[in-house]
Amino acid sequence: MIEDDFLLDESQIAPPRTVRIDFDDGSFALRSPVALKPYARCIGEWIERWARETPDALAFAERDESGEGWRKLDYRALRQAVGAVAQALLDMKLPEGKPIAILSDNAIDHAVLMLAAMHVGRTACSLSSAYSRMAKDPSRLHGMLQALQPALIYASDAKVYGVALAGSGVEAVAVFSRNADAHAGALPFAQLLQASETPAVMRAYEAVLPDTHAKYLLTSGSTGKPKVVINTHRMLCANQQMMAQTWRFLGDDGPLAAWGGPAPTHEKPVLVDWLPWSHTFGANHNLNMVLCHGGALYIDEGRPAPGLIEKTVRNLREVKPTLLFNVPRGFDMLLPFLEVDDALAAEVFSRLRLAFYAAAALAPSTWQRLEAVAKRVRPERPLWLTTSWGATETSPAITSAHWKLDGAGCIGAPLPGLELKFVPNGQKLEMRVKGVSVFPGYRHAPRETSEAFDEEGYYRIGDAGYLADPERAERGVIFNGRVAEDFKLSSGTWVSVGTLRVKLVSMLAPHVQDVVLTGHDSDEIGMLVFPAPQAEPQALAARIAEVLRTLREEGAGSSQCPTRALVLTEPPSLDAGEITDKGYINQRAVLTRRAAEVARLHAGAHHDLQIIQLRS
Repeated sequence: MIEDDFLLDESQIAPPRTVRIDFDDGSFALRSPVALKPYARCIGEWIERWARETPDALAFAERDESGEGWRKLDYRALRQAVGAVAQALLDMKLPEGKPIAILSDNAIDHAVLMLAAMHVGRTACSLSSAYSRMAKDPSRLHGMLQALQPALIYASDAKVYGVALAGSGVEAVAVFSRNADAHAGALPFAQLLQASETPAVMRAYEAVLPDTHAKYLLTSGSTGKPKVVINTHRMLCANQQMMAQTWRFLGDDGPLAAWGGPAPTHEKPVLVDWLPWSHTFGANHNLNMVLCHGGALYIDEGRPAPGLIEKTVRNLREVKPTLLFNVPRGFDMLLPFLEVDDALAAEVFSRLRLAFYAAAALAPSTWQRLEAVAKRVRPERPLWLTTSWGATETSPAITSAHWKLDGAGCIGAPLPGLELKFVPNGQKLEMRVKGVSVFPGYRHAPRETSEAFDEEGYYRIGDAGYLADPERAERGVIFNGRVAEDFKLSSGTWVSVGTLRVKLVSMLAPHVQDVVLTGHDSDEIGMLVFPAPQAEPQALAARIAEVLRTLREEGAGSSQCPTRALVLTEPPSLDAGEITDKGYINQRAVLTRRAAEVARLHAGAHHDLQIIQLRS
């Protein structure tokens, strides 16, 4: 089946249907005319179902200690492990209302503990491992633990994570999968697995309600100090049902029954995924999609970074996933391997239904390169590139682009059960959302919670967008950057940061990792440039000059044409919050931390092109 046939097959993909509602104040809202169907009461229902219906099907796999094979867990073994650990948690009589904090990377033990906690009504909170494993200063981790006040703290290895944990001032049970004896008073995770499940586990499971707190996730900090986001079972389960009614090839409950159509074939997803469970993309979108549909998740120990992307390439080649989820930087790092090795690309793409990007905008050059590789190695079946849009507070998907896209920019249309409102804000339309998968608030933060919602109960997500076709809402929404990132030049002209940044990164590829735009209240736009690791300084400077002159010669106005650039030698700092472990740049944090560089960039009344390059 070619891509167009697949996308037009209503048993496989829901057709785009969107209703527009206009209001007297100039705002309008979009919603799907399709009703949201019933969804699971809690995350544990998925585990119980597949352990009963497909006990021998693979649930999780991770590289074994040799690095050559895979440690695997089927749904029967997963349910047994979840039951044992859940019993151990009950036996500990942990204080009520305090979460289970997890500090280390994605792993089977991590998954089992997280699912066991949720199975019996405890809240799990996975924190980015970077705060304890890579950060030089553990104070940020300690601040998070102080805010969470967890009852139990888990990490994979006491020798790796124990140092950062020490001095946190938090009293909690410590559990490690390895070297627990190296941390005073800690328990080995194996001890939890040895507990014998009693009826108390199922009693606690039956008491879990849709509005029980399932997870706490910390915001990335792109809009300020990280906040603790409440994710309920209702939010997470409803969001997966929304996706199942859109990507019908995943479902097995006959979504076309209402129109008299055939039920689709249930296609269990197979993923190779590195995206961290401390973020909503990896945890609530990808991991939950696998569990909801009884699929298999191969935990990728690779990352989109030199020396680690090779592990991802190896895993993709071995597993041949059916869905490929990544952030734009991940695709940028993967492409050089696929472009020079057709045999590898053919294997990686052999079973792919789609390639999905999120967390940041995909550069047009990356889009074109992915399509070119796919066309070369499987010309009979073009690669479907698609995306979604959402937030930690919306668990996560609000929209889905469930049709063929011609390029990046469109984020799709609202999923069933959600309403997306557009409110005029300056030069843009601010997007706000309401629905069953929107969070109830931030934990222990009534002021921040109140500020997050407008007077009609819509969540203020902080992003802007506009209709791809004002006359046909079903053609989707174009992402138009974050409202708070845009700034005015001294002339009063607005600069659309999100749009211009993506354009520049694409034009400068593959020489740059990212750029941060500057020029608030200045005469001209500047940019701080983070070079790609392989970039050669002279070639980079020449390319920057060429791109900026091209923009000027094309007649781009002051809001679309930077006149100066500063190439930075220090990479973005994780400790300072300049980059997240998903690999995207926190624009505000960079501008704050590098105020001196910004001032230097804009010093003097230069109206001709200025290329400034810092030396090591």
